[in-house]
Amino acid sequence: MRQRGDIQLLLRDVLKEEDLKDKLSALKKGQTTWEQVNQEQLLQSMLAHIGSTDSELRDACIYGSFYEWILEKNLLNHRRLMELWDYSLNHLLLKGIDEEESDWVFTRSFTTLLLALLLARDLQDNFLSQDNIEHCQTKLMAYVVAEKDVRGYVPGKGWAHSVAHASDAIDELVKNPKMTGTAYVDMLHALWSIYLQPHYVFIHDEDERLLVPIFAMLEHGLEQNEVIQLLQQVPSTLSTLKDQLVEEQYRNVLFNCKTLLKSFFIQTNNQPQYVTLHQSIATCLNELF
Repeated sequence: MRQRGDIQLLLRDVLKEEDLKDKLSALKKGQTTWEQVNQEQLLQSMLAHIGSTDSELRDACIYGSFYEWILEKNLLNHRRLMELWDYSLNHLLLKGIDEEESDWVFTRSFTTLLLALLLARDLQDNFLSQDNIEHCQTKLMAYVVAEKDVRGYVPGKGWAHSVAHASDAIDELVKNPKMTGTAYVDMLHALWSIYLQPHYVFIHDEDERLLVPIFAMLEHGLEQNEVIQLLQQVPSTLSTLKDQLVEEQYRNVLFNCKTLLKSFFIQTNNQPQYVTLHQSIATCLNELF
């Protein structure tokens, strides 16, 4: 009997991309039904092509179908959900992580979106264990630290958006009641460090998406003082980076930090619970101008 988590053994039997797109499109259009398709082969094929460079297949067909089946129609039982969970965490999340700007970024990025869907489903019917959540926390933090490909829109291939998608997954993780707050400080620093990378300018609303899990942590027990201490370190961190980086790279980091801080400033404005934090953001921004 095939054991849970052995879905990878069957990935050699996957559909070709064009055939997968046709089958998923037929399901969406009501030309066929869930009961009429080979469900195992379909799910295996979706995992195999989750990072396809065909943006229509990747975004609309595969992710769109996962969203519908996992959250809207609850078509997948717990065994299938756990297979998706195990394979995503253990075989897809860090795929090609050492390669510089390769197409594997789409696999990693859309795997984080699948994990976000599974975490959201767990809020509905509690199929994940405490150990599952802790394992996910460890793997997601390892991914955030290791991910260097932070491209947003890739011409000809569509959205990679690893920063935004990782933020979505972490937000769902933080909202899970089985998640403990002991890792919040590490998660905060890991997320913030993304904006210290010097090779890419964030122009696709990554700042707004990154702040979502930070606010979620604040709402679930992260002490504001931890964020304030981080903000107090930003000017000195940037000063150190200025000495280490070439001018263009430093300007990238400075621009990114200012953008993140401005969004943070706006979102804490007129929020009584964040008065002290709001002032700390203002002080930090003033030091950078």
